[in-house]
Amino acid sequence: MMIHSLALPPSDAEVDAWLAVLTAAAAADLPQLPPPSRVEVAGRLCVTPVRGRPALWAAGEGAGVAALLLFTEEGNTHTAFLDVLTVRPEERRRGVGTALWERVREELLAQGRTSVAAMVDLGGPGQAFAEAMGFENVLPMAWYAQEVPSAGRSAADPAADPAAGPVRGPQTPGYELLTWHGLVPDAWAPAAAAAHAAMEDAPTGDMDERIQTWTARRLHTLQQLILDRGGDLSTVAAVTPEGEVAAYTEIVLPDPAGTSAVQYDTVVVPAHRGHGLGRAVKQHMVAQAAARHPRLRRIATTVADENRPMRAVNEALGYRRERGLGIFQIKL
Repeated sequence: MMIHSLALPPSDAEVDAWLAVLTAAAAADLPQLPPPSRVEVAGRLCVTPVRGRPALWAAGEGAGVAALLLFTEEGNTHTAFLDVLTVRPEERRRGVGTALWERVREELLAQGRTSVAAMVDLGGPGQAFAEAMGFENVLPMAWYAQEVPSAGRSAADPAADPAAGPVRGPQTPGYELLTWHGLVPDAWAPAAAAAHAAMEDAPTGDMDERIQTWTARRLHTLQQLILDRGGDLSTVAAVTPEGEVAAYTEIVLPDPAGTSAVQYDTVVVPAHRGHGLGRAVKQHMVAQAAARHPRLRRIATTVADENRPMRAVNEALGYRRERGLGIFQIKL
């Protein structure tokens, strides 16, 4: 099986071929989900990640694809993330996936990496392949999803206007809810970065990847990447009168014209836990997202199995467990 590297950024034809592989695989493996969006796929392929150096490969004439992220950030140059390794359903069991993995492994060893991780759906061909290659599930997780209610949406809602500035939400005793579309405002960026640091106590299992120090600059850089890739980002934060971000949640539409969104991190700073802030910011996030994106129908998020507090919050808000997931890792 001929494996060839793609130039960075890939051509439009290469993006279309990549999308065709992902679409065919998704139709077979996850038919209940919306198909991949070209906006999202093109953004991920053509806009350089900020955390590392990408490498892209294609097998044969559109038989399969693989994408690897070689971390360049301090403390993680020993590991990497296998973002994609997908084979068309009709091309499976013909050695295509193995050939792609061998090319990925060759690159990892050439770059001195001692491990690589991947996010794998449980119970399907991805898990069987990963385990056959020697990967182990080091962080059991699951996808949770909720339907977005359509009642109460209005094109005149200020949340639908990105130029309207921060949207103030209902008061929570001792806190105010603010919504920011796009980058967190400069004035709030240091406080938001400090709140992101509270993610350090989130479950990470036995992952080799190390948590990075959060700064206002890093926060803006990662948020800008979402926007540069064509996505839409909003943050809902619970703030104190003293200017502290006590809790926040983020929602991303990889394709703003699509019907699906992904809820990114939800964090409550330890000193402010026990006041219902996790539920408050997530609940307000859904209302803001519905007003801003009238076509939005579905919000999905991932939660580690051992993160019982967040699972309880999600269940109270109507999220349902959709399918098992895991961070799989292999030592090289």
